[in-house]
Amino acid sequence: MVSFTASQVMEHQDTHSCWIIYKNKVYNVTDFVSDHPGGRDILLEYAGTDITDVLGEESLHTHSDAAYELLDEYYIGDLDNNGFLDLRQPLFPQLWNATWSKDFYLEQVHRPRFVPYYVPYFSQPWLDVLSHTPWYVVPMIWIPFVCYQLWRSVNSYNGSTMGALEGFSGGVFFWTLLEYGLHRFVFHLDDWLPDHPIALLFHFTLHGIHHHMPMDRLRLVMPPALAAVIGFPIIRSMHILFHTSTAHAVVAGAYFGYICYDCIHYYLHHAQVIRIHFGEMKRYHLAHHYKDFEGGYGITSKIWDIVFGTTLKT
Repeated sequence: MVSFTASQVMEHQDTHSCWIIYKNKVYNVTDFVSDHPGGRDILLEYAGTDITDVLGEESLHTHSDAAYELLDEYYIGDLDNNGFLDLRQPLFPQLWNATWSKDFYLEQVHRPRFVPYYVPYFSQPWLDVLSHTPWYVVPMIWIPFVCYQLWRSVNSYNGSTMGALEGFSGGVFFWTLLEYGLHRFVFHLDDWLPDHPIALLFHFTLHGIHHHMPMDRLRLVMPPALAAVIGFPIIRSMHILFHTSTAHAVVAGAYFGYICYDCIHYYLHHAQVIRIHFGEMKRYHLAHHYKDFEGGYGITSKIWDIVFGTTLKT
């Protein structure tokens, strides 16, 4: 019996070679891509991934018995599944007790899964609340913070808005570089990740969970507690580097950039994007998830990918 690993299946993600996984079986549907009744784009969106939960979710796409019989014609082998996470159980206890190697973990975590149900991170409901965030919480919490920082800056400039606006603009620019740097060198520190269970747990909590379940609506934006922890040393640094009035303005601009980033990130994953820039960024970001996670680190724009040579072809 022929078997394939998930990483082997993920190598087949385009019209020239399109493979999918369904109920631990592997199918080569390349010849069917152009004939798919729902259009080839919806099939290519999940190419190289496990579509078991997608086919089981009737609100997304329904299939007849004949469709499943047709799928059998494209069967080429079984999935070699050594066991990773049970997405119907809390994730943290599984990660805490895991004995996977780094190589196995990275292979599995970058294998996107779609689940139509909520996956708890912690066993305790009161603690699990901290692990997920609806997108609208980000502007609700951080816009007042931005306004407060701007108010403090204007007051420090004796009512002058020009200096505050300059600092604010500098903060927005600073965020665009920080967005790229965090995504590339912190969230994707795969090569430097120690081969230790605690390091893998940290990686999964910080960003791996999003790559494993990229369409999870409640884990697309950063929880406020984590944003505060990451933001604290940045805020302190701004007050060390700049005069108080400028520091408040730069912090306001940086957090405004962060708000835009998180909301755009959610928009790219879940909206029917039609505008030219965001339509291109949606294709670009999904290519980062489903084709090559070692490039395409920009979310709001490609500018720093272009500067640093990490641009992806979509």
